[in-house]
Amino acid sequence: MSKYAFVFPGQGSQHVGMLSDLAGEAAPVFNRASEILGYDLWDLVQNGPEERLNQTEFTQPALLTASLALWFQARDRGLDAPAVVAGHSLGEYSALVASGVMAFEDAVDIVRQRGRFMQSAVPLGEGSMAAILGLEDEQVIQICNQHAGREVIQAANFNAPGQVVVAGHVGALKRVVDACKEAGARRAMQLAVSAPFHCALMQPAADNMESLLTDVPLNKPEIPVIQNVHADFSTDTDTIRANLVAQISSAVLWTNTIQRIINTGIDRIIECGPGRILSGLSRRINKSIQSGNISSLDSLKNILLEVD
Repeated sequence: MSKYAFVFPGQGSQHVGMLSDLAGEAAPVFNRASEILGYDLWDLVQNGPEERLNQTEFTQPALLTASLALWFQARDRGLDAPAVVAGHSLGEYSALVASGVMAFEDAVDIVRQRGRFMQSAVPLGEGSMAAILGLEDEQVIQICNQHAGREVIQAANFNAPGQVVVAGHVGALKRVVDACKEAGARRAMQLAVSAPFHCALMQPAADNMESLLTDVPLNKPEIPVIQNVHADFSTDTDTIRANLVAQISSAVLWTNTIQRIINTGIDRIIECGPGRILSGLSRRINKSIQSGNISSLDSLKNILLEVD
């Protein structure tokens, strides 16, 4: 069995010009996505404008397509299938395509609508997110509970030990940021995001996703896949579908996901997608794990040499 896992990034890893050195190889994948979307996705990814690329409904299909273009290249160039796949938030859809659960074209259409649902769930300016660094998970949870009042504020991403993202109403968010600073957080800062993802305020989006996913054909995983909401393997399509719905308004248990991967005997985790955010998190979660990334032609060639 392969002793490595593939993980796929979520929003925040995108940037104008990503995959520019793989233009010829990536073009067929981006063309397939563009046919679904009705606009030239490669042009947006290469030329921007950045403001449009960073809008959630455009970010999600762009990042999914970029990650999977890299995945298809890795497999076409002879990289063995990983033992496990997982993805952070949006990246879970990339993992599900890689594992054979979902067709690429279905995933592109779903994440475009997912982006729209998430953006429209909360009026602009009413909700946001903040990163809290240097406190224990339980401290952050307790501070959220203490300062919620009648508003929503929750831990949304457990990214690594000492790194939690919270999400909710802006007023409650500011109270929690201040309280975390007083509690000794190394940093507590509001993030430049357009909505409070992965908290109860996303329930309207989750309801819409439930309707959308009902008729999407899913297959049993060909590669074992770990999902965000329970940081464990999902083997049947009903569970996978339900977890995709729950994921919208539930916390991303990334620390536990990486630990679950390690507990299976994996000694290398490869991030497949633009950027190196997840590679950095893997090292924070467990310093003994070997981490690498595939985000360009050069990095792909390096990984192929390393795992040969």
